[in-house]
Amino acid sequence: MNSFEPHITVACVVEQDGRFLFVREMSKGEEVLNQPAGHVEFGENLMQAAYRETLEESAWQVEITDLLGWYIFQPHKGAGVYYRTCFVARPISHDPKQKLDTGILEAEWLSPDEFRARRHQHRSALVEKCLDDYLSGRRLPLDSIYQHPWPLQRG
Repeated sequence: MNSFEPHITVACVVEQDGRFLFVREMSKGEEVLNQPAGHVEFGENLMQAAYRETLEESAWQVEITDLLGWYIFQPHKGAGVYYRTCFVARPISHDPKQKLDTGILEAEWLSPDEFRARRHQHRSALVEKCLDDYLSGRRLPLDSIYQHPWPLQRG
């Protein structure tokens, strides 16, 4: 039996006035562009993780409004498999004094054309696919996801 390393991740597509929130970050020594995204932590549901990652990486509080979709990606044979749940979110407020996560250089708002012009910097193919799906009008209801409550932790 072959085994593989699954990575459960979340991301948010955030639009404001025709521009989209991206983060410039370092990955394997290179500067890349990504939606605010990251790994789900123990005890979080997917929306909590997406909200937290967006706040930590961009200093933007958002309201998650829709599910965009599920995306599965393996960068190359033998690599871990990334299971990304991507949400649509609306920007609420920004705290310019908030320190961003380690490895995040800055958050920036880009038009779709500005983003595509920097395709060589996209962290993965999922980043543009999520934007394209958003621009095509894809929206799924948040109640498409059911998470059974976590059992109470005993200390």
